[in-house]
Amino acid sequence: MMLMSDNESIATRRSLLSRLKNWDDRESWRRFFDTYWKLIYRVAMKSGLTEVEAQDVVQETLLSVAKRMRQFKYDPANGSFKNWLLVITRRRIADQQRKNYRQPPRAEGHSLEEGRTATVERVADASPPELGSIWDDEWAKTVLDAVIEQVKSKIRIDQYQIFDFYVLRHWPVRKVTSTLGVSATQVYLAKHRVMGLIKREVKRLEKEGL
Repeated sequence: MMLMSDNESIATRRSLLSRLKNWDDRESWRRFFDTYWKLIYRVAMKSGLTEVEAQDVVQETLLSVAKRMRQFKYDPANGSFKNWLLVITRRRIADQQRKNYRQPPRAEGHSLEEGRTATVERVADASPPELGSIWDDEWAKTVLDAVIEQVKSKIRIDQYQIFDFYVLRHWPVRKVTSTLGVSATQVYLAKHRVMGLIKREVKRLEKEGL
């Protein structure tokens, strides 16, 4: 079974980016949001922001993307979509940190909210090199999650269950075989097949530079 055609790859494909230029294309924007909001949120959280602040960064980042998408042109020679989105996300995180820095001390004499890191430390935690590394790690997770969802829709449910239990949940082979009523050979074959499909698609996406 083929993994998927070029027209069915994950949300960063060029055709979707092109459709995002139309602000009224709600389905394309929904798919974009579903794919990337967790990426932006996790990076914002790891930059030292609170949950509420990270949610604000998601909203502001997506708003910035919407405003700039009509001028966006995909050209691998000028940088990937991944890096373009990173630049926007980095700026929105910095905006949030500057906003926190300008906030006056609390009335009871505490300049920081309970359980939060000092502003200077939080800004240091989100220094450009480290933020770039965080982004790369979270981007890889986002791509993998999207690819797994695509593969899940293209294979038999029993094969995905085996893969889910054995690879994603790290169940021992004996537990998988007893739970699903399959042989150890079937477990290994399902793992090999699904992993092959996933690696093939991830490699293709990396080659495209998206």
